[in-house]
Amino acid sequence: MKVNEVPQDSRDFRGGEKLKKLVYAVDKDGKYTGVNSAGWEAENFATRQAWDAVDEALAETEAKVKAGELSPIAYYMQKSLMDKALLAKYVDKWGWQVSRHMKPSVFQRLGRPMLEKYAAVFNITVDELLSFGK
Repeated sequence: MKVNEVPQDSRDFRGGEKLKKLVYAVDKDGKYTGVNSAGWEAENFATRQAWDAVDEALAETEAKVKAGELSPIAYYMQKSLMDKALLAKYVDKWGWQVSRHMKPSVFQRLGRPMLEKYAAVFNITVDELLSFGK
């Protein structure tokens, strides 16, 4: 694709944010060069659908936390686009331990040091972690 053919179908994403990405195209001398692109319509549509699915799943998890079915760890893990295995590595625990920490009854018994690890990973305070869903 030539530099002047790079798609520029600008779309607003989450909160009016304008996204640009670097793509490579052939310049007038026939050499590859980096060009900023706002994307193209089909790509923007697919990206919006993906974020809508993430938002929907996050809303479902939030409802489960508020209903007492899951601990706030489940919400913040999902909000951070992590899975249990990745979160377990960040907090230096096994996956099954993180799964247990997602149970409200187990979460309520976690010590301050463990809560601090989770809060640091999620880039929030311990108070925010403890008060979520209440």
